[in-house]
Amino acid sequence: MKNYQRYAPFIDEAPSNRAWPNRRLEKAPIWCSVDLRDGNQSLETPLGLEQKLSMFNYLVKMGFKEIEIGFPAASDTEYEFTRALIERGLIPDDVTVQVLTQSRTHIIEKTFEALCGVKNAVVHLYNSTSVLQRDVVFGNNKQETIDLAVFGAKLVKSYAEKYPETNFTFEYSPESFTGTELEFAQEICNAVIDIWQPTKERKVIINLPATVEMDTPNVFADRVEYMHTHLKNRDNVLISLHAHNDRGTAVAATELGLLAGGDRVEGTLFGNGERTGNADILTLAMNLFSHGIDPQLDFSCINDVIEMYESSTHMTVPPRHPYAGSLVYTAFSGSHQDAIRKGMDKMKQHPESWAVPYLPIDPKDVGRSYDPIIRINSQSGKGGVAFILERNFSLYLPKAFQRAAGDVITAVSDAMQSEITPEQIYDVFMREFVDIQQPLSLNYHNASTVNKDWDLMLLEAEVTLDGEKHLVSAESNGVIASFCKAIEPLIGFHVDIVDYRGHSLEGGTGAKAISYIQVRDENGEYFFGAGTSESVTKSSLRAVISVVNKMLIEKRRSAEQ
Repeated sequence: MKNYQRYAPFIDEAPSNRAWPNRRLEKAPIWCSVDLRDGNQSLETPLGLEQKLSMFNYLVKMGFKEIEIGFPAASDTEYEFTRALIERGLIPDDVTVQVLTQSRTHIIEKTFEALCGVKNAVVHLYNSTSVLQRDVVFGNNKQETIDLAVFGAKLVKSYAEKYPETNFTFEYSPESFTGTELEFAQEICNAVIDIWQPTKERKVIINLPATVEMDTPNVFADRVEYMHTHLKNRDNVLISLHAHNDRGTAVAATELGLLAGGDRVEGTLFGNGERTGNADILTLAMNLFSHGIDPQLDFSCINDVIEMYESSTHMTVPPRHPYAGSLVYTAFSGSHQDAIRKGMDKMKQHPESWAVPYLPIDPKDVGRSYDPIIRINSQSGKGGVAFILERNFSLYLPKAFQRAAGDVITAVSDAMQSEITPEQIYDVFMREFVDIQQPLSLNYHNASTVNKDWDLMLLEAEVTLDGEKHLVSAESNGVIASFCKAIEPLIGFHVDIVDYRGHSLEGGTGAKAISYIQVRDENGEYFFGAGTSESVTKSSLRAVISVVNKMLIEKRRSAEQ
């Protein structure tokens, strides 16, 4: 691309003694949903009052204990929403609401007025600290920027003293932290900490926002670790992370930031937020879940979460979204399908521990079913077709038969240039392999034993070939062998049975049986057929008829060419 020279990285001193790469995540952070503020302000049509109340209730139901509800001094809607939550008694005692405020007197005053009567609240103070914001937007130098933060911190503290009935927590954000010099970020945060004087009983939150994501996740982690090791009174300070997704790595940056000392995460469901969005809390939480860590949030009915999100925001969840997308528990590739099928079969023996190739979690854990896991198109293989036939229609094809059926069905999908549904798969399988009656059909048969050991059978039958009836008979070991021997003079070739298997399709005494036959011709080519009947004997003979018909059709086609 042209013009790449116009762009330069923001370069700041990175620590050389980083410790975070050797750590592992072992517990969930404190989660704070900002769907009702960051998420809401990014919508083309912001949520109305009742919509916000409905979403708040759902966030509580999911397990969020901290929820940023808005900027009450910014608009009447935000103010009324805050008051509605308090006056209607909708905030549970164990849930803390969070509100945003700038470092301005009238805004701080109205913010506390909006919170009157609330039991627990986080007052989130911020001002821009980055080089670009200082130089281009505000025209402030470093000291003026610190003075503004300190002024707000003092004012917030004094107003909180006027509302002793409320348990206030103070939060400060050096907005655009990723574009702020590290030493200056440390200096301004420590100046605010000096004002608030946190204690073990009343900690403060220092929020480190990647307001604009400006570098790779490891650089963000380095910056977080620097703050982690340089903040005053660290034992009584919670480091919060608020990553945006401008580079598409907000989730990774947040995870590495937690390794680097973060205690808390602000984010949104499905990453909704301004520009490219925020860190996706659902993905972050489910990543922990997939490593055996309790995420402290409930996504066990993920379809309900999607429905709430889409109906409220009028946004859509992408089909490839991790954990929630409509296609993420689906495999089209034949090798993937086969591996999933084998993995799920093995899970029946060891259900206590999930280990299925290509599926990092059990779809049932998020309220999804196994039905859509494997879908068939031209890229699919025998494993996927076999899985669909087994799970949906109780057809357990022998391994070689699976390959033959897979080839036929994926060819149909290729010709259609689309995915093929389970019902279509079943129809193609039945049409191409099962109970084929042309050009040869069986009208009736009679089998009897020839000797006392029952190892020699006489089979007499009437068949129709190309519309003409014939009586055939032969003796051999068993009904199938006798029937094959009886029709060979009529069809003109030997029926060499390589494999024969069968099973019941349904339970009970009236169960229908299906038989599978694999035959090899004189050229070493394999053919497959199947037959169904309430009688096992009839189903096996119908399977022979089916495979012989496929051989006849192929031989006649070759002769015509």
